[in-house]
Amino acid sequence: MFVSEKYKSKCPVSFEIFPPKGDFDIDSARKLVSELKVLNPDYISVTYSAGGGGNSQKTVDIASIIKNEFGIDAVCHMTCINSDKNEVENVISTIKSNGIENVLALRGDIVEGKEPTDFKFAKDLIPMLKSAGLCAGAACYPEGHVDCFDPDLDVEYMKEKEDAGAEFFLSQLFFDTDSYYDFMERCAKHGITKPVSAGIMPVRTKDQILRFIFMCGASLPRKLINILNKYESSPDDLKKAGMEYASCQITDLIKNGAQGIHIYTMNRPEIAAYNIHSIKNAKLY
Repeated sequence: MFVSEKYKSKCPVSFEIFPPKGDFDIDSARKLVSELKVLNPDYISVTYSAGGGGNSQKTVDIASIIKNEFGIDAVCHMTCINSDKNEVENVISTIKSNGIENVLALRGDIVEGKEPTDFKFAKDLIPMLKSAGLCAGAACYPEGHVDCFDPDLDVEYMKEKEDAGAEFFLSQLFFDTDSYYDFMERCAKHGITKPVSAGIMPVRTKDQILRFIFMCGASLPRKLINILNKYESSPDDLKKAGMEYASCQITDLIKNGAQGIHIYTMNRPEIAAYNIHSIKNAKLY
């Protein structure tokens, strides 16, 4: 099923996981998906590996398990900046042969010493996905992409992705919920009509949040700064407070008409479970 259809009748709640690496193998991934399935997500997205190289096969393998073994709609992340058209066509063929219908089009990280050829931006990939009969989604950035210093220009780039055929958007993580509401106002101003899922990542450690701040450019509200300072020396309490903060974000977003919620699980089912139970207790899901 095209995940774009899910936005027509509800506020879908989705999860994001990343492919196996290190001690996290395919069997571990299968166990993770089995634990996420009981939470009844509307779909699960699977990331490409970081650093620009990518590993499409691992991404497709996990997406195939999600779709074909567990019956959950899957979204494959796919980067293009370091690929040519033949390479992209091969990946698309593999995706389709596994029965996967949804792809998140991403530029990807530029590999040093390797010049882009057929693709420079995510919008260049989207028409190929559409021509192949796939549902194409794209990323968006509530507080702006780290490479773009003009919020309105950033949304104009997002509009170009929509015009190229993107049918849904998954947002970068954010901790300041007001920034998301401001972002959605800019989207409306620029004529963006496709649904946007709000990306939420529960805080687990101080190092984790600092890493993502520098990588994604996310800002820290005073309330979250206070949480980090209060529980800095108590990892268990910080993890619990972080999940509660994320649950409050999600509850506020749904109550205020968010079009979708996308939870960055960090491959930890307990994070997803805490947030799902919280919004179910609030009778929002």
